[in-house]
Amino acid sequence: MPDDRTLESLAGKTLRWTFSDGPSAGKTYEHRIGADGSIEFRGVEGGTPGKSSRAVKGGTALIADQVFAISYLGDAGFTLTVVLDFRSKRMVGFASNEKDWFQQQGTFDVVA
Repeated sequence: MPDDRTLESLAGKTLRWTFSDGPSAGKTYEHRIGADGSIEFRGVEGGTPGKSSRAVKGGTALIADQVFAISYLGDAGFTLTVVLDFRSKRMVGFASNEKDWFQQQGTFDVVA
């Protein structure tokens, strides 16, 4: 997953991504996209997922064949926006709140 067919939706999928730079360098997170469009996320340490949080607001959008944007506002006041390329399994993300802004890169995979 995905294969040669067009990936049209992230609904029902769990994605695990790891940042390679920025303030979250080396950290891994899981994001589950619900069938209703909801987004739940949690940190993963040593392969073990932590406690889930649910995004206050958020959404996903198909940008191009197998390229998606995910953006959400977390309960701690940070907004995270990432662009995922399912062909290369690479991502770029932007995190911000009222004071800080960060750009980060990394990789991801579908875990469920």
